[in-house]
Amino acid sequence: MFRRLQTHQGKVVTVCVEGNDVRVPAGDSVAAVMLAMDLLPTRTTAVSGAPRAPLCMMGVCFECLIEIDGVANQLACQVQVSEGMRIRRQHGAGDPAS
Repeated sequence: MFRRLQTHQGKVVTVCVEGNDVRVPAGDSVAAVMLAMDLLPTRTTAVSGAPRAPLCMMGVCFECLIEIDGVANQLACQVQVSEGMRIRRQHGAGDPAS
């Protein structure tokens, strides 16, 4: 399990993760929130259904693809949380029409 190096005392926002409202530090990436909440895997692959989770945390590996506000294939490590954001794990390729 991942944990923060220090206690956060700044601004917080409320986001909906997998249908549950949670308060998280403003400015955190979606990937950091998922790791801190131990919500792994964050996605499954389209071909085999293999579990995946954030790896590089800088937008290079594409292992952190996730659904944010109903839009699939978002890089969780590159998106900061914002008030009211809806976050869901992505299963397979996601909806390409999103």
